[in-house]
Amino acid sequence: MNIKIINVGRLQANCYILEKNNKVLIIDPGDEFEKIESEIDGEVVGVLITHNHFDHVGALKQIIKKYNPMLYYHNINDEVSYDKLIDVHEEKYKTNDFEFDVIYFPGHRNDLCAFYFEEDNAMFDGDFIFENGIGRIDLPYGDLGELRNSINKIMKYDDSITLYPGHGNKTNLGIEKEWIIG
Repeated sequence: MNIKIINVGRLQANCYILEKNNKVLIIDPGDEFEKIESEIDGEVVGVLITHNHFDHVGALKQIIKKYNPMLYYHNINDEVSYDKLIDVHEEKYKTNDFEFDVIYFPGHRNDLCAFYFEEDNAMFDGDFIFENGIGRIDLPYGDLGELRNSINKIMKYDDSITLYPGHGNKTNLGIEKEWIIG
């Protein structure tokens, strides 16, 4: 799987374009539709949303209008309406050649989930864990108790996983566990 990282919007959110066998998944199309579109090389078969903050969904309507893909989102707050919406649960999903697990990690926001591509040892975790940091809890739907539970939950995952956060550089789960515990 080829992974492109595109920084978009005034908050420089990471939008990810995953390519495999001429099929494309887009994760968190936060803004700047034209910039995202220019990086797409293949058929867009799905969009994955880690959480519904403006800097992660700003170009979603344009992506849907142009590509009409499946939309994978944990729609806990019923904020998204789309006829190809898959309200994801903690289970494995497969679309074309992509296979991923959905893992709930509320705290930064109650709908936050990560997408774990086990075959590629890659986890896209939105604004849960960053390089040397964790997501804010002072925004609507943020909750410190839920964030603590999510931190305990991610500690059970393998240290070798590469984390692709919603902002900043990719990192390694083992390194971030040390920082969090530390």
